[in-house]
Amino acid sequence: MSWLKDPLTGFLIIGAVIFILAGIVADDEISYDVEVRDADIKRLHDHWSMQMRRPPTAQELTNLVDQFVKDEIYYREAQRLGLHANDSIVRRRMVQKLTFLTEDIAISTPIEETALRAYFEQHQDNYRVPASFSFSHRFFSPEKREDAEGEAKDALGTNDPGDPFMLQKQYRDRSEQQIGNHFGREFASALASLEAGDEYQGPIESAYGWHLVKLEKSSPAAVPDFADVAERVAADAQQAARQTANEAYYDELKASYNVSYPGLENTAE
Repeated sequence: MSWLKDPLTGFLIIGAVIFILAGIVADDEISYDVEVRDADIKRLHDHWSMQMRRPPTAQELTNLVDQFVKDEIYYREAQRLGLHANDSIVRRRMVQKLTFLTEDIAISTPIEETALRAYFEQHQDNYRVPASFSFSHRFFSPEKREDAEGEAKDALGTNDPGDPFMLQKQYRDRSEQQIGNHFGREFASALASLEAGDEYQGPIESAYGWHLVKLEKSSPAAVPDFADVAERVAADAQQAARQTANEAYYDELKASYNVSYPGLENTAE
């Protein structure tokens, strides 16, 4: 049956199968009328201009419109053939589009300031500014000294500058977490327990060695005024509205479906 190896024969067979499938799954609601509106042409024109940083020529615009028509025809034919069914990529995209549509409806009206202030009051911890610390330090290296801790103690009240340090010698308005990221959690915790003053204290051990620390300033954690974080609150409140709208929409839809889990039952066995 060498005729099956002929590329032209294969093409004709595939074409016939597609034609038969199209007749079986054709959807009468999918129109054969493709209308290219002024808005479509303007969108194609503007998108090209944004990407290419210049307007398209007449021929380029014609090509864009031709491609738009081709894409629309192919899209409708793919629908008629049911090619979108059981396609994980198409499935995810359609779910995403429905999610976006629900979110857009949820935030179509700006949230009033009274509601934003109420949201702020309910979620103050999200906007709390952590305690911050400003300090300088002198470093005593265990690699250069036999008793770095002891020599650091002896250096209290002296002008001993300590050893060179690979990072900064002064830090301004850093949170305990930021300090911990640089020096280690135990160092940050010990620093936070000190009283601010003009004298060096310690020594405190870090991931690098021992330090004498002068805590120049410490500021407690505080919740900022609403006006200072209003934009951030508005963005967070909108995101919360999106999530709430999606959850409510899904709950409403799910109530219309009968969901069973035979696969889970088989797994349990």
